[in-house]
Amino acid sequence: MTFATLLLGIGNFGGTELLLIGLAIILLFGAKRIPELFRGMGQGIREFKDASKEEKPEYRDQSSNPNNSTQPRQ
Repeated sequence: MTFATLLLGIGNFGGTELLLIGLAIILLFGAKRIPELFRGMGQGIREFKDASKEEKPEYRDQSSNPNNSTQPRQ
């Protein structure tokens, strides 16, 4: 057993456990509210993917940086 399993008591989830978790979510949020939650999660994931696909700035080579010149100081 790993440390996390011993400490948190987390093991493999079976069908019964997943069913109980699903029922708890329905009781907490209500059946009408669940599609809204999943829609919001989907939009958040989509925005994250779009933001990660944006162009990354290209950094200049250090040798072309005027503050980092190789000329001796006077």
